[in-house]
Amino acid sequence: MLDDSFHVYDTTLRDGAQQEGLNLTVADKLVIARHLDELGVGFIEGGWPGAIPKDTEFFRRAAGELDLKRSRLAAFGATRRPGVGAADDPLVAALRDSGAPVVTLVAKSHDRHVLMALRTTLEENLAMITDTITHLRREGQRVFLDAEHFFDGYRSNPGYALEVVRAAVEAGADVVALCDTNGGMMPNELADTVRAAAAATGARLGIHCHDDSACGVANTLVAVDAGATHVQGTANGYGERAGNANLFSVVAGLQLKKGRQVVPHDGISEMSRIAHAISEVTNVAPDTQQPYVGISAFAHKAGLHASAVKVDPMLYQHIDPALVGNDMRMLVSEMAGRASVELKGRELGYDLSGDREMIGRVTGRVKDLEARGYTFEAADASFELLLRGELGQRHEYFAVESWRVIIERHASGGTTSEATVKLTASGERVVAVGEGNGPVSALDKALRAALDQIYPELAKLELAGYKVRILEGSHGTGAVTRVLIESGDGAGGTWSTVGADENIIAASWHALEEAVTYCLLRSGREPMSN
Repeated sequence: MLDDSFHVYDTTLRDGAQQEGLNLTVADKLVIARHLDELGVGFIEGGWPGAIPKDTEFFRRAAGELDLKRSRLAAFGATRRPGVGAADDPLVAALRDSGAPVVTLVAKSHDRHVLMALRTTLEENLAMITDTITHLRREGQRVFLDAEHFFDGYRSNPGYALEVVRAAVEAGADVVALCDTNGGMMPNELADTVRAAAAATGARLGIHCHDDSACGVANTLVAVDAGATHVQGTANGYGERAGNANLFSVVAGLQLKKGRQVVPHDGISEMSRIAHAISEVTNVAPDTQQPYVGISAFAHKAGLHASAVKVDPMLYQHIDPALVGNDMRMLVSEMAGRASVELKGRELGYDLSGDREMIGRVTGRVKDLEARGYTFEAADASFELLLRGELGQRHEYFAVESWRVIIERHASGGTTSEATVKLTASGERVVAVGEGNGPVSALDKALRAALDQIYPELAKLELAGYKVRILEGSHGTGAVTRVLIESGDGAGGTWSTVGADENIIAASWHALEEAVTYCLLRSGREPMSN
């Protein structure tokens, strides 16, 4: 764990889990906690024991199953109820019994919330804060306080909002995190308020921002400039409504932009992998354009950009992507120029620098195909096969004579698709039939049936994704259809291929044929004579 004078506090497992459509099991939370520990955050907020049975179970299992190397667990909960002593409040007891070395209490700091939501007096709210912190400190736990709605409360009644901070500090809270709970603050006003609170109270302050005005990360960073030494956020910006401040962007901003080491170097260098690993656990598709860790964060498409990047990558990049475990990518599209093609070829392992004629041919071929509906920026495998074809290096593993698909509608209302594929491979003519729940499935099975005896490597091929887009056209149902197929080898390797045609099945066949060809190419298999 790094110097305790600055805290990075993750609340993915509690505040982040409130995101619409995100449902975490206890096992999921344990896995995510291990990933956050790899990153090296100071504290991981595990949830609200006592109030949520799943979170109570998390802390029970964490005691025996979670061996954190860098982070410490924090339990989240509320101050005691009005009119009940902290020692007698069952929810406070659950915090005490959670086994967490740190407890983060949420308390109202907005006078209207105290009167209208808690339905108690301003004085009793201060007593609830003091009593609960004093009790937990006496029991040996470290206490942080989240001053909920602090910034809105400060606008409404600055004197009372500051009294909440003072009460928490005097009772023994180590940190008071000022919360922009509604996420509506602008950076300049937020920074001024943090400075004012620090000057008026002398407290150690933290910051907890939501992203409803798209300022969550910016507000967090300016709060640090204003004196906050404890930052809260969530992995990938998960959270209710528009989400929370994205902790990955906050960490990168502090460490790489402001020179403040907040996580270990070997943690931030794995940040992109960790971000995607957490996305897999949450089953929330990664934001490809997420700063720092998104797959498109360092992707270059325009020809002008590519020409500059060829000279010096930092002309169009704000950091070296390797610092956060990411990579620069070149996208090949109708906007591509010669530099884009050359750099993309280099990325794939092909040195085209000495062949301007070849680069020109490939560039022209890409633009021609994209005008007919293809796209290569999301289909690297198809681009590599195109490039190998122009270089005379494409392996032809089989030659297709014909294919067809029959779709049969049954009296029961169900349908069956049957495909027949005729091809030549290894000098033999093969006719194979496949049956599936749709035409693409049937074609896939028929093609595999024709080739599996000759190329057993295809047994590991998995079709992981199928996307269809109808492109603009003047003939309605006769418009061009683009199909993207994502494939994998079952061992973590993935690739995408593209097909385009006025006939959706023909477009699918082309993408499928290229997926099979690329699978064999990746396996290192030399083609048998056709």
